[in-house]
Amino acid sequence: MVAAARLRKAEEKANGSRPYAEKIGELLRRASSVTPGFTSPLFRTGEVKKVGYLVISADKGLAGAYNSNVMKQTLSEISGKDRSEYALYVCGKQGRNYLKFRGYDLDSYHFGFSDKPSAQDSIALAKEMVDYFTKEEVDEVYIIYTKFITALRQQVKVQKLLPVESPKAEAGEADKEPSVDDEYIFLPDAGTVLSKLLPEYVQVQVYNAMLQSAASELGSRMAAMSAATDNATERIADLNLTYNKARQAQVTNEISEIVGGAAALE
Repeated sequence: MVAAARLRKAEEKANGSRPYAEKIGELLRRASSVTPGFTSPLFRTGEVKKVGYLVISADKGLAGAYNSNVMKQTLSEISGKDRSEYALYVCGKQGRNYLKFRGYDLDSYHFGFSDKPSAQDSIALAKEMVDYFTKEEVDEVYIIYTKFITALRQQVKVQKLLPVESPKAEAGEADKEPSVDDEYIFLPDAGTVLSKLLPEYVQVQVYNAMLQSAASELGSRMAAMSAATDNATERIADLNLTYNKARQAQVTNEISEIVGGAAALE
């Protein structure tokens, strides 16, 4: 009951963050469409020499294949790359232990909020990623997380976080004419609004990924524990049956010995 309640709350938070993320993206598209010459460090593109991976795993185990799936995807992304070509920013003790055991060094490590992330956690994490990118320590940043679909189904996703993609290119709306109902008034101007929206947009993407991962972790753990309980119940039933059979055989053997002994005395 407690696990189901926690999962329901996590699922509500994950679903609740989507409308805000969509609206931020819409505002970003509108602001960028009226500021064609706008530039920002978060739009920086060029030769990709080093890629950063923000990996979101769990602090605790007993969550089925949740952690292993995330880490397998991470190893797949860095496979064949030299250590100087990537950076690992890991959230969650399980991810850290997995990579450390296999000899990988981490560039950043956070823990303590995998199943209950807060907006403050995402703000700090997003700021850290932006700092790495703007200081040109990495040329791209990807976030590896688990998308929540249902309690029994989750999907590992790799999403580009930085540089921020051109919103029009992302949405595929370059040729779409804005309707009257879609008009916005930007104050003091669209460029200023856009410069404020960009860090907010990155933070929203990080927070959404954290919420999705939290719901996935709780769903995977509840499913794993439910399966373990069912297996234990079946095992107990099998052992009870085996015990009863052995006990019945022993009783039958004792009765046979008593009857045989009585017959021998006659």
